[in-house]
Amino acid sequence: MVEKDCCNSCLTAIRVLRASLVDELEGRIDSLLEILVSREVFTRDDREEVLCQLGPRARVRQVLDILECKGEEAAQTFLSVSSQQETQTHLEGGGEDQPQFKEYDKLKQKHRDVLRRRSESMLFYNTRHGEKILFSEHYVNLLLVDGHQALEVKRHEILTFGQNRLSFQQKSVVHRKIAPAELFSCKNGSRPVKKVLVTGVAGIGKTILVQKMLFDFGGNRDNLGFDFIIHMTFRDLNLIDKPTNLRELVLRKNRHLAKELDNILANDDKLLIILDGFDEFRHYRSCDVDVFVSEPDEDAEVVEVFGSLMQGELLPNASVMLTSRPAAINHIPVGCIDRFVLIAGFSLTEVQDFFLRYFQDRAVAGRMFAVVSENELMLTLCYIPAFCYIVCCILKESEDLCGESPKTMTDIYVQYLVALLRSHTQARAETLLQQQKAAAVQQLSDVVLRLGRLAFQKLMEQQTLFYSSDPDVAALEGCSLVSTFLDKTVAQEPGCVEEVYSFAHLTVQEFFAAVYCAVTDHPFPDALQHSDTSPGEGSNYGHLDLFNCFLSGILSERNAHLLSRQVGLHCHEEKVDSYRQKIIRQLTMLCENGAHILNHLHCLFEQQDSSLALAVQPKTLRVNVSDEALSQMDYNTIKYFLNLTRGKISELDLTGTGVSYEALRDMQPLLLRCESLWLGENNLCMDAVQVIADVLQESESITYLGLGWTNIGDNELLALANAIRMKPKLQQLWMEGNQVTQRGLLSLMDLTPDPLNKVVAIWNDLTDTESQCTKESITVNFTDDNTWEGWGAWVFRRCEVSSNEKLVMVLHKVCNISVHCLEAQWAKTFYRKLSQLITSRIECCTEDDMRKKLKKFESVLNL
Repeated sequence: MVEKDCCNSCLTAIRVLRASLVDELEGRIDSLLEILVSREVFTRDDREEVLCQLGPRARVRQVLDILECKGEEAAQTFLSVSSQQETQTHLEGGGEDQPQFKEYDKLKQKHRDVLRRRSESMLFYNTRHGEKILFSEHYVNLLLVDGHQALEVKRHEILTFGQNRLSFQQKSVVHRKIAPAELFSCKNGSRPVKKVLVTGVAGIGKTILVQKMLFDFGGNRDNLGFDFIIHMTFRDLNLIDKPTNLRELVLRKNRHLAKELDNILANDDKLLIILDGFDEFRHYRSCDVDVFVSEPDEDAEVVEVFGSLMQGELLPNASVMLTSRPAAINHIPVGCIDRFVLIAGFSLTEVQDFFLRYFQDRAVAGRMFAVVSENELMLTLCYIPAFCYIVCCILKESEDLCGESPKTMTDIYVQYLVALLRSHTQARAETLLQQQKAAAVQQLSDVVLRLGRLAFQKLMEQQTLFYSSDPDVAALEGCSLVSTFLDKTVAQEPGCVEEVYSFAHLTVQEFFAAVYCAVTDHPFPDALQHSDTSPGEGSNYGHLDLFNCFLSGILSERNAHLLSRQVGLHCHEEKVDSYRQKIIRQLTMLCENGAHILNHLHCLFEQQDSSLALAVQPKTLRVNVSDEALSQMDYNTIKYFLNLTRGKISELDLTGTGVSYEALRDMQPLLLRCESLWLGENNLCMDAVQVIADVLQESESITYLGLGWTNIGDNELLALANAIRMKPKLQQLWMEGNQVTQRGLLSLMDLTPDPLNKVVAIWNDLTDTESQCTKESITVNFTDDNTWEGWGAWVFRRCEVSSNEKLVMVLHKVCNISVHCLEAQWAKTFYRKLSQLITSRIECCTEDDMRKKLKKFESVLNL
């Protein structure tokens, strides 16, 4: 306790020291309260008022509030009593605290033992009921890298008006590998890392990473420096439909912590809370809360408890790790995130290691890997752990690939289904007559349909856990096949125990849902209709992207035949034709208006029908895949489509995709066809710039090139200038926000105004004097109305056709407005039209969280 100067007001001292008093007294407030009552400083009614508060910190605050009303004498007594109590605690500490510390330390080891037992078997990847697969024998290292492009852009608001240049040096470490034990270590002397967001595509290994951390912690191999790790899944949180508090959430699966939980939560700087599967949270669109709780005992809706934890209002010193698919991360309040981590899956070495661990025989593993290596798509998919497992499962069950070699993700899942069904029925089928075999196939198809109905209905409701009391679950009772695809756990609530089911992996649920939708009379969900109506409606359906890809693949001719032949399920021809026409119509529209197209390209790829791509004949071919961290599968999909098209590519937008030298080199033949090529917000090395220079040197088409915020400097610009001299086709070069100096601009002087009639070089390393000496065709400020009016018109057209999700990403970039920009006429026009667009989207938006985001931007623009 800090000594108080008696000459000063004790009430003033309490006000000044309020925050530190809450910290100091929360562990002994109850005994202090009794002393205040015994000395008649507080009445019994005062005591009851204090004890009604939830949590020790809230009780301390209530005591301090009451003292404000009691006056100076009561405040002086309070300070005296609390100081004496602290002194006595120190004198007696050696005798009384020791047992408490012993209990705490004993519980630390017990908790580690509990986590070790829970994590010693693989949490997923169990395809045989009761089969135990040891984690230590089957875990293969995952590649973790720092940074997540889209979130970094969103968080730092790169490409905003009126701000100083933000260097892309932050992104130069994107490919640095990190170990799980390093997740919470400080980077470059920056502030402590308390909140970590781990993202990755479906099946990439987010849950396996969590299990790895729990397994290492349980075996004292973690080196993380925490006393306790509390693990929760959003699947479990979805079961809670009434107000709760953090204490109850912790104790739901950790009853052994009950006696010491107060000490654990008080020592929150030694506590790590892991929350797995944010994208599966049914409230994930409503997490940017403005109602907070500050005490572990304070009841609130589960989304408010989560929001308070993330925002630091609850357990401010605790560390939190959150995992999510990319589709949901726009709903996370990223301002509270200290570190963004991307799981990149397996490398080729890890894929081979996985095969060896799975087959447990070097010769067999080598033979199976050779089969996969012959198929580029399968090998690419094996970089994703969940798909790698499924491929191994197919090979193990069938010793070969049934039918045609898989070309798409749906192909692999269909063969996965067929292989498991074949394994399940093979022994019985050998003893059955032909008539009985037909009945057995019909029985299998009925079970698959029932599983599909369950998967579909729950996916539409964004549910991943199903109670045994659910009629759709009850309809599956007694079927031995169910345990192949569904995991069963037991949920214990006060007064009841109920079995809870879930598909072994979310992708499996999405696949079964797509099968059901394809082979029944059920209409297509609204997610497939929004592209034909208002673009703003697209923001509601991000959780159905993979379902849509599976549906497209199942409705393809080859998978429809395979399901019919092997499983007895038949796709309706009208549905197949309707879907194919929808793909053609939507792709044509998106290519013409320049809206985001990546998800639709994946659906086209899953069909593997070149006639579909050839039927897409837009007036202008614009391909916009911006603001997505592209994977190898994404690049394969883009190349598949563009290789089937003819003529020039009007526009290819790879802004903010993390495009690498290797990807650019691979796509170089396609880049030669581009008239406008946008590569901004990517950290481009000299090798990548050299690929662009080669394109400029060879292309007969390219006239516009965007390299804003790519971290290029004078040497890179010199390479581009030399290429333009050899093939003077380029007309406009946008390179804002880079490290170009006057020396770099001089290399362009002989190229302006012909062929380069416009060079945009704002926010580079130029002094005011140097800026004044540039040519008229080189723009270094916002005074050129013609240039910026054209830019504003292009951005606004893109906004008009964007979903609300994509619109918000653009708004983050352009709504940090400085006053001098608004003085220009082009800016007034642009932001007025943007404000009107936002208002119209708000009027049509049915999603509360999205409306809230759009209204924030509306209020900014109205200022």
